[in-house]
Formats: sequence, C-alpha cells, structure tokens
Amino acid sequence: TCSNHTARQLTNQDYDKYDLLIGMDSANLRNMYRICGGDFAGKLHLLMDYTDHSRDVADPWYTGNFDDTYRDVKEGCEALLDKCVGEIKA
Repeated sequence: TCSNHTARQLTNQDYDKYDLLIGMDSANLRNMYRICGGDFAGKLHLLMDYTDHSRDVADPWYTGNFDDTYRDVKEGCEALLDKCVGEIKA
C-alpha cells in the first residue's frame, strides 16, 4: 500500500541529505540543478542514464501511452539497481 506516502517538492537541503537524486526528464533535471544550486558532488542524474540509451522517460501526460512510460521506468530502475548492487559487491 502507498497510503502513508506523499510526494513533495525537492528542496536545496535534499542535496545534502541524499546520495542520489533522480529526474525523469531533462526539464526535471534542469529544475533540480536550479533548486540545488548546481551539482558539485555529482548526485543529480536522469533515470535513463543508467540504461544503454540515455534519454528522457516517456511522459504519458503528453503521449497518453502509459505502457511506454512503464517500460522506461522499469528499465531505468532495473539498471539503477544493477549499478547499486555492483557497487556493493565491489
């Protein structure tokens, strides 16, 4: 269940609090840079940067195609998980 989870706007303090901040598209990433005042520690990334084809996640707001978005998010999350597991094993 997601009943006790909520979304909120990224804050500048999140940059110090978290190791990794992920955006879904280049507009998100630009706003993240603006909110955080840059990316001096290399924490800001696009989700699809972890896949073999870096690009924006398909946005169903514009496309109406939730299947493409699901595939992108699944692929990106699996690739990010593989990277994190690889770092733990190293």
